[in-house]
Amino acid sequence: MNATFTLHPLTADDFETIALLGAAIWRKHFIGMISREQIDYMVSGRYTPEKLSRYLDAPDRWFRLLRVEGRLIGYCSYALAEPPGEMKLEQLYLLERMRGRGLGGRMMDEVEAAARAKDCATLMLTVNRHNTDAIAVYQKRGFSVREEVAADIGNGFVMDDYVMVKALI
Repeated sequence: MNATFTLHPLTADDFETIALLGAAIWRKHFIGMISREQIDYMVSGRYTPEKLSRYLDAPDRWFRLLRVEGRLIGYCSYALAEPPGEMKLEQLYLLERMRGRGLGGRMMDEVEAAARAKDCATLMLTVNRHNTDAIAVYQKRGFSVREEVAADIGNGFVMDDYVMVKALI
């Protein structure tokens, strides 16, 4: 990828833009994996100012915006997790038209570097068990499935995921 890309911390001024971008990505990407109703439910709870503000100046969680040539095209978030020494990749999303250009890998590099800087030996994530493209990407980066989880997220919806981990040390 020859275009200029940057990763910037989330600010309060970005909340509305991230909510719109997140909704667009989720509604396009997950429609074959979960219902539209579940997507709407998850998006409506994930990108609220209250939830996003938890990343502002927090010592244990981070949210980065990915811009290419100044245009917002994706984002990632990550946080220290339990047990100690483990960091969780919470989100890593790109607009569909920007996939396959190494940009997701650049965000993953950022997350892995942050985990190492915080002395985390393990990076973990959850991924929908039907998200075969993402699972394949994570496996190529050295992740393996630690367990399967089905989590009740309310309103009659369930997240049917793999927990994947990668040793960093």
